[in-house]
Amino acid sequence: MGIYLNPGNSGFEQICRGEYVDKTGLIKLVNQRIDGSDNLLCISRPRRFGKSYAAKMLAAYYDRSCDSHELFDNKMISHSKSYSAYLNQYNVIYLEITSFVSSARRQGISLQEVPNMIVNALQDELLSINPGLPEGKNLTDLLICLVEKSGGKPFIFIIDEWDVVIREVKDDETAQKRYMDLLREWFKNGNFTPKVVAAAYMTGILPIKKDGKQSAISEFDEFTMLAPFNFAEYVGFTEEEVVDRCAEKGMDYEEIKAWYNGYDFPEVGAVYNPYSVMNALKLRKCRSYWRKTPAAESLKSYINMDFEGLQATVARLIAGEKIQVSADGFQNDFETFESADDVLTLLIHLGYLTYHEEEQLVQIPNEEVRMEFRQFLSQKKVNTGWITLIRRSQRLLDDTIAGNSDDVAAALEEIRGEQYAPQYYNNEQALRAVVKYAYIAAFGRYVRIEEMPSGKGIVDVVFIPVLSSGLPAMVIELQWNKTSGGAIAQIKNKKYTAALKPFVSNILLVGINYDEKTKVHTCKIERI
Repeated sequence: MGIYLNPGNSGFEQICRGEYVDKTGLIKLVNQRIDGSDNLLCISRPRRFGKSYAAKMLAAYYDRSCDSHELFDNKMISHSKSYSAYLNQYNVIYLEITSFVSSARRQGISLQEVPNMIVNALQDELLSINPGLPEGKNLTDLLICLVEKSGGKPFIFIIDEWDVVIREVKDDETAQKRYMDLLREWFKNGNFTPKVVAAAYMTGILPIKKDGKQSAISEFDEFTMLAPFNFAEYVGFTEEEVVDRCAEKGMDYEEIKAWYNGYDFPEVGAVYNPYSVMNALKLRKCRSYWRKTPAAESLKSYINMDFEGLQATVARLIAGEKIQVSADGFQNDFETFESADDVLTLLIHLGYLTYHEEEQLVQIPNEEVRMEFRQFLSQKKVNTGWITLIRRSQRLLDDTIAGNSDDVAAALEEIRGEQYAPQYYNNEQALRAVVKYAYIAAFGRYVRIEEMPSGKGIVDVVFIPVLSSGLPAMVIELQWNKTSGGAIAQIKNKKYTAALKPFVSNILLVGINYDEKTKVHTCKIERI
């Protein structure tokens, strides 16, 4: 048992001592590919989506140096026909690439040397654990010798955070090439005789870097946040798993859903950020549990570059819109950006946007992620385009609260004409999109709810303030080719304020109308 060669099952055993949600069904999917032509897998997920948990689980299951029956006999995988056939039957090479990068940085070694560090560490450990192996052999020969020595038992490679080199040396093409060449050497079909690789499972944030238009290691099947296919239920927690956990902990499922739901895949439906859900249940409080990373920090600079009006696009996302994105051109790295679509695709892989594959649309998934975007907007070091939008929106919000209806109407005219110009401004839905965008400064102080059932109907837009803020609740009714006064009358007649009892003494009624003939917005505001 070693660090890299057959590391045992202690890592997964430690995970199981906690409140582990059974994701061992993933093992069955990997078992189906062992020794096949499709035995190389690359699974990319955002940070804190359980990638390392899955890697430790697989290592514990396949590692022939230990007995893992006690860990898996009561898990979902034990019901699979392949369970016993593959349990503890393979040599495992387990690599956490982050540890090599960290070691190089501590020692002041260029990250170009990381491939050599990996090879040397494996060679040294193979020789120390297996004294019968011949000295002076390269790593490939040592692997072949070990397969022969173990009666033909090939290796399963498990590589955690495989892409950290690509992310950390984003401007060093030589370092990236040397690392990718090492992976090609290991996993190019037919490289080893006898067969050394039974399967490989790589996990990271990014898909495999492209070489031109194709993956640089084309033999791998990839399952990403764009298209996880049958691995979708292992992206995070499914809705059923979250409902069960909330019931166990006595937590409000709807609150958990609002904060952490939003990733949606056709194969399984809703998927939740597991790290955040577990923290919310443990601490019994919903909040943002994501931690800032260098990747997220650098992303801010890309947004500020404003590729093809990217700032306006992000503002529309924050306002709740879905945006069309073409993800095909993204090169799967942090330095090759040629369009706004490339930056938005990176945001999908980082978990800041969710992707609807059939429509090729993206949106911000949930309240936790919206907080990250709001934090970005609140910073002083943002592009002047953001500053102009936020100042204009803040003025609009202040005028609304003050009851300055003419100024609100004028601001909507400005924002639609100068900053937000939908291709077709021809119905109430288009008006609603402009209103959502215009009130972007309300995020953080208000929770916006669209089409909220209340009284005798459904309100177009409601802004509910944070309880401690002292701000008024706002009920906004939109009309097209009618009158703003008629919108106010509808709010009253249908008792749209009925669901806002905590704010009964501090509610604004806002009626907004757009007239297609005059091309003019009008507004009327009343305070209850």
